[in-house]
Amino acid sequence: MRINDRARLISLHIAEAWRQMRQTAAVLTPPFVLLGRFRINRVVVAPTDLRAVDSFVAEEILNGRYPLAGRVLDAGQQSPFELELPSVQFARRLHGFGWLRHVRADKSSVACNNARWITDQWIGLHGNRTRGLAWDSEVVSRRIISWLSHSPVVLQDADAGFYRRFTASLGQQVRFLQRRVDSLPEGLPRLKARIAIAMASIAAEARPAAVRRAGRLLDRELERQVLPDGSHISRNPQASVDLLFDLLPLRQSYINLGHDVPSKLIPVIDRIFPAVRFFRHSSGDLALFNGASSSLATDLMSVLRYDETSGQPFKALPHGGFHRLSAGDTVILVDTGKPISARLSTTAHAGCLSFELSSGRNRFMINSGSPRFAGERLRQLARTTAAHSAVCIGDVSSARIAHSSHLGPIIVAGPSRIEVDRQTGPDASDRLSARHDGYVERFGVLHEREIRINEQGTKIAGRDRLLLPDGLPTPNLPGAEVVARFHIHPSITVERSDDRKVRLVAPDGESWSFSIPVGEISVGEDVFFADVSGIRPSQQLEIVFQGPEIRWFLAHHA
Repeated sequence: MRINDRARLISLHIAEAWRQMRQTAAVLTPPFVLLGRFRINRVVVAPTDLRAVDSFVAEEILNGRYPLAGRVLDAGQQSPFELELPSVQFARRLHGFGWLRHVRADKSSVACNNARWITDQWIGLHGNRTRGLAWDSEVVSRRIISWLSHSPVVLQDADAGFYRRFTASLGQQVRFLQRRVDSLPEGLPRLKARIAIAMASIAAEARPAAVRRAGRLLDRELERQVLPDGSHISRNPQASVDLLFDLLPLRQSYINLGHDVPSKLIPVIDRIFPAVRFFRHSSGDLALFNGASSSLATDLMSVLRYDETSGQPFKALPHGGFHRLSAGDTVILVDTGKPISARLSTTAHAGCLSFELSSGRNRFMINSGSPRFAGERLRQLARTTAAHSAVCIGDVSSARIAHSSHLGPIIVAGPSRIEVDRQTGPDASDRLSARHDGYVERFGVLHEREIRINEQGTKIAGRDRLLLPDGLPTPNLPGAEVVARFHIHPSITVERSDDRKVRLVAPDGESWSFSIPVGEISVGEDVFFADVSGIRPSQQLEIVFQGPEIRWFLAHHA
């Protein structure tokens, strides 16, 4: 480890220890010293939940079965909160109460009574503990938003006693977040907490001063976390969609209740929409970079129908570090950036210069994405360079991920300098060339990737090469195999033509041929982490470098 890296790790350890001390002190802070504290006596508005509902899930919950996070808990007549839960992800979903939205599919008195009984069980068993996973700040934020959004379901025909218990618990949870929010880790957890507090301030008729304060603090966090190009500081495309699910109902609630909308809220929403369109493939799916997983098409469309910014997607997101090449029905998305800071890199992937390709209604080349409900081991495996359509040297990732119980799985070394050149050729082709230094420390070489697409979007030429730090081609690396991997979407069939050419065929018959002028294309087994239904088997193409560079070509077949 370099001296600079060691010094940075020490600095991060100190900063994290200080943050945790502040968080402990915040928990012990008496409620009466909280500025802008408010007590919830009633809920006056239910912000709209834009996520899709499933009548099957509603029926299962009514029958005592809870299908969450890829698992099913059969609780029968028992409270699910009294049972051993099947996974951490399941527990987070159950305690977050996002599943209440499905009950909207069956608003019968029986379904609403059942939802109210489950909620009352949580209040009785966990409402006063303020510790454990049920009181993880992200879970609390989601639960506040869910309880407010689905209060008509929970409170339908409720007696006065339950109403008081419900509003008292809501107030306790909001005050809990108020104490902790400033000491939460940077990124989405802190922003989601600010959204939950702001939503509670207007949905529960807080004093005007408390409403204004919650709006100001939300503004400040939005400006910190949503970059000028609309991407989120995590560099995860899915984070932007998740934010819209909460920011759009919040905006409408401010307007409906006649409150002044926080000054940054609407401009930030207007910035996020073009970024979401940027990451959308021609198939309508979202790109899989930096922790993104497959999104339901219905969810994506439910937020995009509120997009009033219109226009064509940008060619680049310069602050987030991404480029988009598109022509005809073909879209190529390339990661040309790096984590904004080490503390924001706990979910970042070692995928610098990885790309994805879609055409028509199909995704052809992808990154493996992040598993939705798998354990930590698979989540970390999905972050490696080998899980991306990128170049890997000796099975070593271009970024090194720490395994620190104190700091978390942050990136401690990786690309620090990324050079990008974008040009339009005389034949109207679009060319992107980029290089990064993520392999310099370990192997003494740069990786450069060039991708060119013709005006019609039917031909793509690529080149990957290794360069010395002075820009000269490098000889072969002794003892280190250099492999370019191209991950294929599970729906695509790979048909081999010969050693140097394969055909990629989509279910609707659309196809591309992938070829190389020298060497051999290996077709290997692969896994797709990010499928909505869970991890799926897939295939990958591998090309081993026989020199300082390889060239590869894709041609569309009508």
